[in-house]
Amino acid sequence: MIHRLKEIRKGLGFNQTDFAKHLGITQTAYSMIENGNRPLADKYVKIICSVFNVNEKWFLNGEGDMFLASPYEKEFAEIFGRLAPETQQFLMLMARELLITQQKLLDAKGKEE
Repeated sequence: MIHRLKEIRKGLGFNQTDFAKHLGITQTAYSMIENGNRPLADKYVKIICSVFNVNEKWFLNGEGDMFLASPYEKEFAEIFGRLAPETQQFLMLMARELLITQQKLLDAKGKEE
């Protein structure tokens, strides 16, 4: 489970200090947990799964996907399903354009760094 803890943290793009802050512990305490020198309390498993939408079954025993579908995905799917086909087609076109724009912004940001 400890290797999955590190995988979650890295997957979310956090360093140990920032991840520890979300758990309400120090970086040192978190580092000891991640290195296997201290057990991860059940309450932190619950916090991680709840706050970061992590699949608890995956976290505990590696079964399934790391993350559950985000609440935004669920809401989007519900709304999308209630739209007329023409509106769905238009929304998909807009989503593709947003994706292209996002990639251009990320590429420009990457060149600045």
